[in-house]
Amino acid sequence: METQQQLDDFQARIDAGDKIEPKDWMPERYREQIIRMGSQHAHSEIVGMLPEGNWISRAPSLKRKLVLLAKVQDEAGHGLYLYSAIETLGVRRSELIDQYLYGNAKYSSIFNYPTLSYADVCVIGWLVDGAAIVNQTKLAHSSYGPYARANLRICKEESFHKKQGYEMVAKLAEGTPAQRKMVQSAVDRFWWPTLMMFGPNDSNSPNSAELLKWQVKLNTNDELRQHFVDRVVMEAEAVGLTLPDPDLKFNDETGHWEFGEIPWDEFWDVVKGNGVMNRERIKSRRKA
Repeated sequence: METQQQLDDFQARIDAGDKIEPKDWMPERYREQIIRMGSQHAHSEIVGMLPEGNWISRAPSLKRKLVLLAKVQDEAGHGLYLYSAIETLGVRRSELIDQYLYGNAKYSSIFNYPTLSYADVCVIGWLVDGAAIVNQTKLAHSSYGPYARANLRICKEESFHKKQGYEMVAKLAEGTPAQRKMVQSAVDRFWWPTLMMFGPNDSNSPNSAELLKWQVKLNTNDELRQHFVDRVVMEAEAVGLTLPDPDLKFNDETGHWEFGEIPWDEFWDVVKGNGVMNRERIKSRRKA
């Protein structure tokens, strides 16, 4: 049974910036939150191989095939890093995998959208991996040591993925009218789902307060989302693409870009398993 003194001492370590290691004492709730959040992260890396892996054989050149193959292999490695980190808390990897295969664990909602064209793969590299970097660079400073170190390693590879995706987006944006139309269509479809990746608004996020208290995460969902928008608006303008938000405008007073209301009904519908590709993604992983 946890005593108040143990809880106070643990919080003092967190507040002092100490890293919590596997053999250290920790509240059971802290352990549960790391397992929940970290395993969801790991599942997302593994399921995230599917939308892009679908295009390896159809990439437009041998170079692009090799680049995409290498990226998908990296994502598999990221999942393994994360599963290994979570296993340090005494949970079996097979147990974690069974949880998401049978609907008892979540993964990022973004991967329940179809990749309809090669431009979708490019935009995923730019927007989705770009959003992941914003999140993971903060998680690299998480209070749980193994999880922080896994994210630090992931960030180094994810940064390359984002740059490679943006380079492909730029190529298409300066290409033929058909190529430009294709990449703009991909941006139109993936913009809002990418913003949903950061999770629900702070007022509707049931775990954020606890995660912030224990410094498992260092920023709120809305803070991370705002940071991402501020970065990506300028990147879109640089290649002449339009973000599909008529309410997008710069606020001189705050120094931030304001954006429209995210379609949260769609987000929750996908989270509940009703997205376009939810069943297909799980079916593919079960088959594997």
